[in-house]
Formats: sequence, C-alpha cells, structure tokens
Amino acid sequence: MNNYFVILGAGKSKRFQGKIAKQFYNYRNKDLIDHSIEKSLNSRLFKKIIIVTNNLKKFKKKKYDKSVKIIKGGKERSDSSLIALKYLRKFKPTNILIHDAARPNFSIRLLKKLINKLKKNKAVVPYVYSTDSIKYNFQNRLFNLNRNKAFLTQTPQGFKYNNLYKLAINQKNKITDEATLFIDNDLKVTFVKGENKNNKITFKNDIRLDKTTFGIGFDIHRLIKNKKLFLGGIQIPFHSGLQGHSDGDVILHSIIDAILGATQKKDIGTYYPSNKEKFKNIRSPKMLKPIIENLNRRNYLINNLDINLICEKPKVSKYRNKIINSLSNLMNLDKNKINLKGKTVEKLGLIGKEKAIASEVVISITKYD
Repeated sequence: MNNYFVILGAGKSKRFQGKIAKQFYNYRNKDLIDHSIEKSLNSRLFKKIIIVTNNLKKFKKKKYDKSVKIIKGGKERSDSSLIALKYLRKFKPTNILIHDAARPNFSIRLLKKLINKLKKNKAVVPYVYSTDSIKYNFQNRLFNLNRNKAFLTQTPQGFKYNNLYKLAINQKNKITDEATLFIDNDLKVTFVKGENKNNKITFKNDIRLDKTTFGIGFDIHRLIKNKKLFLGGIQIPFHSGLQGHSDGDVILHSIIDAILGATQKKDIGTYYPSNKEKFKNIRSPKMLKPIIENLNRRNYLINNLDINLICEKPKVSKYRNKIINSLSNLMNLDKNKINLKGKTVEKLGLIGKEKAIASEVVISITKYD
C-alpha cells in the first residue's frame, strides 16, 4: 500500500458568503473538512493524509492520527495542489488521490474503487451525469448541449503520482481539477461512476437539512455449558456460552435492534426468526452485515453508539478495547463513536447468579440526502 490522500482546503470560500471559510463550517456536528479527514483515516488505505490549508491556527487544537500532516497552501487551488505534490516527493508515492474539502459526502467505497482502477490506469476520475438541461454560451449565442453526452466530474480523483507530478510542475494555466492536466495534454483519463450524494458545497444552501433519530436495543441470553461465548463479534474465553438459535451475541443483537428501531424497521426477530433452520447457529456478524449495508444504501450516518454490557462475569474491562475494535471493523465506524460500559446487578436475578448476560444499546443516526 503506497497510497497518499491530499485534501485541498486553502480556499477563501467567497461564494459561500459565511463568516468563516466553508471548510470550517459546522456540518453534521463537526467542521466540514473533518468529514473527509475522518473517512480517509477510517478507510486505512493511505500511508499519509495531507491537509493543505491557509489557516494553520484552526488545526492547532485538533488532534489527528500521526499519519495526518498539515501544510500551508497557495493562493490558487492549482498552487496548493502543486505544493502538496512537491511535499510528497520525498515519500516516493505510487498513487495519489486529490480531494476538495468541500465534498464531505463521498464514501469509502469510492476510495477503494479509485485505487483499484489505478492498478491499470494513470488517471481515474469519478463522474455523474447532469440531471439539468445544459446551455452553452458562445459569442453571445446560446446552444443546447446533449446532457447525455455531458457529465460532471467529482473528487477525489486518483493518479499515478509520477505522471501527475510531471504535468503539474510544467502547468502554465490555472486549473480547477487535476484531470484537466491530462485532458489538456491529450492523455488518457479513465472515468468511473461517481456518487450523486458526493455534491460539492459551494453556497450555503448546498448544505441540506438532515434528520437525526435514535434507537434502543436490548437482548438477554442464558449462559450454558459446552458453548463458546461471543460478545461484540469476538470469542471471549469463558466456561460457558450464550444459549440461542444463533451464537447468542447479545451485543450485536442489541445493536441490530437499536438500528432497526432508529430506522423504524420492526425488530431482529422479523429478519432472523428463531424457527428458521437456515439461521441456526448463524454467527452474529453475518446478521449485522446486511443491516449496516442497508444503512449505507439509505444514506444513514451513525453518530454515536453507547453500549451497556450487563453481567457479573466475565469482566468487561479486560476485553473492552478488543470488543470496540471488533465493532469498529464490523460497522466501518470510528472507534471514537463507540462506548462500552460494564454493569453488574448486585447479585440479583439470573444475571446476578451468573446464569445470563444482557446488553442494552442506544444509537444515534442521521439520514442525509
């Protein structure tokens, strides 16, 4: 993996007409630029993530992974891009993705698609077709363009580093994206289908209103001998496991129920009935996977996941980090958005007698267009 990700965020955002540059505008409870930083980090596809900015003070209080580097940008977008390319030269990158901070809604799936296409191509650019009719003004005359033959390019855009660098250092004109360098030099650009949700935020009304909902999940299972114990998708060393038609993972089951509740989709038993033989002994990560995929298809973003694991034994603190890491991987979710607490019941009831384990979950999700 010799991939590098550059986020261009040095612009003044004149068209946005805000009190601050749009890349620092609060968007879904964080600075707009932080969405791109977080997704590129969570993708685990890049050796380094370079943020190009002209407001270094804004980043002094921010704490990022050591792979994130903040550098000062230039006057124009093309200047900032070239500064980043020159900075990265010492690392000898193979692939580089260049992205506008004003596009916070791209998916990790798009990042993977671009990098995969770079195995056999030197320039890979996402696009979407225009849904509007397009007019072209030439010498004060209007012409209609066939919108089926015109398309809109997006970022991130992927390139073989050496090819892009050679073009960038010799550029004479100001450019609005790196694909222009290849096109102006009659070099091949491979276009891949982009994402309609990956819109560029230019004006304030480009920021859409989002809907946030909450869900509550609960599950409890008896402990039985001669069965493996699974919690949060991992096996926990213990003398007993949880009884159930599946593997009995109460954490994943309560997460599924919480998600279904937040999206108004009934309960886990509707999708995985206990009287169906095909679900017998099914591992709970397989049950969670389509639920998460459905969230992504419907443009939901998980804001926070809070879990109470209720048991006398095993002690939650011993396995807390491993369970959180597992949940982060299974849900493609930042670990900072996951909280796991251990609770006892003061020796009361089945749980107090170490005959059962329960889990309760509260989840916050946001639906965006």
